[in-house]
Amino acid sequence: MSELSRIGVALDNDLLKQFDSLIEERGYASRSEAFRDLIRAELVQKALQAPGTKVVGTITLVYDHHTRLLQDKLTDLQHQYHHAIQSTLHIHLDHDHCLEVIVAAGKFADMQTLANTLISIKGVKHGHAHWSTSGAKL
Repeated sequence: MSELSRIGVALDNDLLKQFDSLIEERGYASRSEAFRDLIRAELVQKALQAPGTKVVGTITLVYDHHTRLLQDKLTDLQHQYHHAIQSTLHIHLDHDHCLEVIVAAGKFADMQTLANTLISIKGVKHGHAHWSTSGAKL
């Protein structure tokens, strides 16, 4: 771990109360650790905007498996991105619905295109992509 630097932050009392409530809800040991996590989250978001940023993350889909040709379309698209898809998890939610979680890694723009394409396929009821990065470049 690198050397620590101390900074001062002035906050409105109401904002500080809300922040302290958030800290308690999330179980942080200190305000400092909560601030560090907020800063890291913003830095990840900034890194996602840089060309060539390598990301890893999940694409979560909830879909009706009775939709004609949906399973074939999902599988075909995943095979097109075989180099990026690290793993998949498939869960039967009920008689009609499935949850699929796809772990993928690659350039942010490519991974977001994959996610958008999967989420927009007819029969997918809900989808979401969540990306993170270590800051490494491809």
